[in-house]
Amino acid sequence: MNNFLTINFEKVSVYRDKVLVLSDINLRIKPGEFVYVLGKTGCGKSSLMKTLYAELQIEDGKAHILEYNLDGIKNKEIPFLRRKLGIVFQDFQLLTDRTVHANMEFVMKATGWQKKDKIKKRSDEVLNLVGIPTKGFKMPHELSGGEQQRVCIARSLVNSPEIILADEPTGNLDPETSADIIKLFHQIHINGTTVLLASHNHYLIDKYPARKIILDRGKIIEDRG
Repeated sequence: MNNFLTINFEKVSVYRDKVLVLSDINLRIKPGEFVYVLGKTGCGKSSLMKTLYAELQIEDGKAHILEYNLDGIKNKEIPFLRRKLGIVFQDFQLLTDRTVHANMEFVMKATGWQKKDKIKKRSDEVLNLVGIPTKGFKMPHELSGGEQQRVCIARSLVNSPEIILADEPTGNLDPETSADIIKLFHQIHINGTTVLLASHNHYLIDKYPARKIILDRGKIIEDRG
């Protein structure tokens, strides 16, 4: 394990449409940690996630993720940062007009994969890893919500990311399926991947303990391991 901090925020403030959404954020995350980001809807969880993959700009403070300086990141650097991150969304964001394999291929080509045989091999590997090895030829509408989210997680893993950022990944799923998805993230974490998972479901994550960072009105009000 590396000795540097994977994520380091010092007195960070972030605005969205001139409205302060994150204030005085201090956050230190080591390589290989699993961290829940908790809080009610509107508390700033998604804003924090968007800051980490450079969709929201930092107005004040200092912030680093991996070797990137987020408070001064250049536009040309952002695609290279995102290739080191696996991003999982609540609403899946799958292309509905093509199969699972074609969804995977689209993302992989966009991040530099070229050879069809290598794309197919890696796609099969990550679909197997998330427990849906036979679903590659299905269309998204033929999958359950849990299966669609597993495709999204597989998609996030294709480039062997150093960090997984999961923003309310169980928000559209039933309780049993949600528990399976949280368990899957912990299985991925066992291999050394740093995981940040945003949720408002305290009951669910109590079944799979890890460090908890609690946000309220754009501020971290609690950080407990």
